[in-house]
Amino acid sequence: MKALFNNRPAHWLGRFLPAAIWLPGYSLSTLQKDLLAAVIVTIMLIPQSLAYALLAGLPAEVGLYASIAPLVAYALFGSSRTLSVGPVAVASLMSAAALGQVAAQNTADYLLAAMLLALLSGLFLLLLGVLRLGFLANFLSHPVISGFITASGILIAVSQLKHLMGVAASGDNLPELLHSMLAGMGEINRYTLVLGTAVVGFLIWSRGGVVALLRRLSVSENTASLLVKAAPVVGVIATILLAGGLDLEGRGVQLVGEIPGGLPSFGLPNFSLTLLQQLMVPAIMISIIGYVESISVGKTLAAKRRQKIDMNQELIGLGAANMASGLSGGFPVTGGFSRSVVNFDAGAETQMASVMTAIGIALAAMFLTPYLYYLPKATLAATIIVAVLSLVDFSILQKTWRYSPSDFFAVMITIVVTLLFGVEIGVSCGVVASIVLFLYRTSKPHIAEVGLVEGTEHFRNIQRHQVRTVPQVLSVRVDESLMFSNAAFLEERIYSDIAATPELKHVILMCSAINEIDWSALEALESINDQLQTAGICFHLSEVKGPVMDALAKSGFLDQLSGKIFFTQYEAFTTLRENFTGCEDGDAQENR
Repeated sequence: MKALFNNRPAHWLGRFLPAAIWLPGYSLSTLQKDLLAAVIVTIMLIPQSLAYALLAGLPAEVGLYASIAPLVAYALFGSSRTLSVGPVAVASLMSAAALGQVAAQNTADYLLAAMLLALLSGLFLLLLGVLRLGFLANFLSHPVISGFITASGILIAVSQLKHLMGVAASGDNLPELLHSMLAGMGEINRYTLVLGTAVVGFLIWSRGGVVALLRRLSVSENTASLLVKAAPVVGVIATILLAGGLDLEGRGVQLVGEIPGGLPSFGLPNFSLTLLQQLMVPAIMISIIGYVESISVGKTLAAKRRQKIDMNQELIGLGAANMASGLSGGFPVTGGFSRSVVNFDAGAETQMASVMTAIGIALAAMFLTPYLYYLPKATLAATIIVAVLSLVDFSILQKTWRYSPSDFFAVMITIVVTLLFGVEIGVSCGVVASIVLFLYRTSKPHIAEVGLVEGTEHFRNIQRHQVRTVPQVLSVRVDESLMFSNAAFLEERIYSDIAATPELKHVILMCSAINEIDWSALEALESINDQLQTAGICFHLSEVKGPVMDALAKSGFLDQLSGKIFFTQYEAFTTLRENFTGCEDGDAQENR
């Protein structure tokens, strides 16, 4: 099919504007696929947008606003072809926690703070993208992030029970929420409870029962799965009809009420320096969690089509999306897992699907809002509860306990702190736990004494294999780059080994796994060399990589080295096992 856009962009333009890469080859067949995906995602996104605005403590229309301009902005600057951005559960909960500290709900100040929060999140992400700091996401432990999301899912579900029961409750953590709801148990509205419980049951059943029913009707599995995604819309329509026909508002059922129609107005919100300072840290936290969540979804979907995403460009794309949200009356957004998967499964080929989704949401904001007056808040709460149940994954505790106790304790601490003290402290704890875990592991690298496997030139850990060693030669392998965090650990290990082996004459540091040696580690090597030489022991290096060798040569360390530098560990061992004289004899030579 002939491309709809024929002018190929300059190579440099595609680096800064990823849309310029796929637009030139855009065809009618691709348009048809994107249009179908856009229709399906739009149907799914309308109730989601309303629900997540409710979760963030904002008017329902703000959810629609946050699903228009951000989608277009990401389509232009994002590197993923199928990631769908918009309001998501965790970011909405974090937004509510942050906004509740600076303004009261249902006030103009609360909405202004939400817009500023999105702007600050966008600016922070853009700054990281321009500085090409996407690699920082690698420092956040995936198990810790999973633990935080699990705890957040529990908090979100519990926080929505008040709408499901029709009681007044508040709180930023699990104890506060439970205490508040228990205090209001006598005020439960039975109509709200029945309605909300019925919607929850329907949505849960639709995930399994509807698929089975459609399969029996010879509907393909993929089509059945996509149709199930429209279940929240069915729940919305049914409960609107019930609320209007049975006058549920007069029976105490809380409704969404009047939603202003029309498109959002664009502009920079007025704010004070004090408000900016109050929202700065929460904005950074929301940005970090949102970025990590988006990257994980984007990478997964891209891998299925043998595509790739640019981590730094994703920072720019998500930054642009949040900036657009803040300038159009929205709140923080990020890449959503469920809608992105639906977008992918529905056949979306490019971000044009998101642009058309934005158009669909805009049309809904202009023409459908009058029909949402009778939408019960319990329906939106039920939608949120069922959606976030998929976020709760306690299996991460079992998996990490079996594989890595340190990861388990980091996950457990993150979950407990988030539940007991709220999302802001929880995410801070998660970030700190990730960094501490990283530093702990790098501070204690795996160090093994190795020996020769008979009949080969290979060297393996003496604790795991039958190998040949001689007491006068100690061969040590470090399975990590040498840095300030682990240099002292290497020193202690070598000094401990030589203290336990009085007949030792040679120490060989096998450097096959060492990719870098920083200045602190270099000073540690100099200290090891001096201490060993004083004790009459030669210090040798083997299998040193080129860049490391260049750095050592520039530092002058090689001129001070008491022993030799060997090309292979086998050469070092076979040479030194026949020479049991120490460095005091002056026989050590460099062998570069």
